[in-house]
Amino acid sequence: MNGQRCGACGADLNTSAAQPLSHICAASANLTSLAASDRRFVPAVWMWSAPAAGAALASRDLARILRTYRRLNGVSQQQLADLLGYDKTYISMIETGRRSINDLGTRRHIARVLALPTHVLGITDEDDADFAAMVQFGDSTIRLAEIARQAGRAVDAVNELWPLIARLEARAAEGHIERDILALLGQARVALGVSLGTILPEERLSTAARWTGKALIIAERLDDPRFLAYTLRMHGNELRKANRIPAAITRLRRAASLSTDREGRATALAFLARAAGEYGQPDLFDNAIAGYRDLLDHGPTQGMLVNPFTFREVHLRGLLATGRATEAVQIMHTGLADTTPAAPQWHIIERVTAGQVHLAAGNHEAANEALRTALTAAETHRLPHQIQRTIRTAHDGGLTEISTDGHAALRRLNILLAPPAAAMNHPSQEPKGPGHLH
Repeated sequence: MNGQRCGACGADLNTSAAQPLSHICAASANLTSLAASDRRFVPAVWMWSAPAAGAALASRDLARILRTYRRLNGVSQQQLADLLGYDKTYISMIETGRRSINDLGTRRHIARVLALPTHVLGITDEDDADFAAMVQFGDSTIRLAEIARQAGRAVDAVNELWPLIARLEARAAEGHIERDILALLGQARVALGVSLGTILPEERLSTAARWTGKALIIAERLDDPRFLAYTLRMHGNELRKANRIPAAITRLRRAASLSTDREGRATALAFLARAAGEYGQPDLFDNAIAGYRDLLDHGPTQGMLVNPFTFREVHLRGLLATGRATEAVQIMHTGLADTTPAAPQWHIIERVTAGQVHLAAGNHEAANEALRTALTAAETHRLPHQIQRTIRTAHDGGLTEISTDGHAALRRLNILLAPPAAAMNHPSQEPKGPGHLH
């Protein structure tokens, strides 16, 4: 060994290394574009998350793990021996079962160099035990955060998710992660991105899209079509909100084609209809909204988007966006079905859209009432980009008082959601709860 380490994964390099990369990183050169988009992942993470690698790790058999490592990376026993600093004969004896490794120091060395999860070789420490306990409840953490977000408490959802995300990201950056942990990280990234997309102001929504995009990197590599379709839906919608609409439409079209369950496909079509309307594509909007309506009409309503309330809002806003205000006004006058929104934020979204339709009909009094309701609720539920949407609608409709009050609400919310140090710079605006986003 010469004291040098791989620039990508940190593994020790032998003196004959022709480049500052371990064999696994050199063999993974085709992942260069991935590394550029998500540098905290090392190629070892993708290798050990592959199905064949996962089966080898689950066996806890060092001989099988080494053979699998060599096969997946196309390296010989000699190359593996050089990487580990051992003799080729020693590697051969391990792989054929003629030599067992009971020394924990040797096992720890192998795990570190090959970026193996240490516990598969019988090595545990306090950090491993703590991490295992956290992972055990990881699914529950994500589910509870999603419940909080849907209940209008997206800030709480972010604060619940962040510790889990931080630990999983750190684990992945070290290359010590297994397939099930990688899947958990993907789920947590989606949940965090969607929660951030609920509470961030418009100028920062690209952050939410980046987190769902990081989840998509994982989803593309896991053999789980349902999770891939879900991630495409969520990432597409966050791209739309961040005003990257062509990219959003591409993701959402793919999501609609991959979604096999009714709720998933309806959600994809709802998001696609929204994106098509905002991009001014009436034909695509009409096709998406027709498919959305058909799914809604042929089964029980369930979920945040698979219900008449949400459908009506998506339909109205899309008609306005594609230049069909008269049709939107007619639908508005038919009244709303006897249903309630699936989440508080959808009531706010609908009230802003209602204000837009009333303005298109010249009914400023009704528009003022709808936008006032939206503004009050958006501040209560800490939704800055819905306040921004209300301000924009009021400004365009000449409702100056609503616009002025909206700017004041936005300033109060910015202080509330700021870190404590920033809030202290505004003593007249006392924070009312744990609103900071770490």
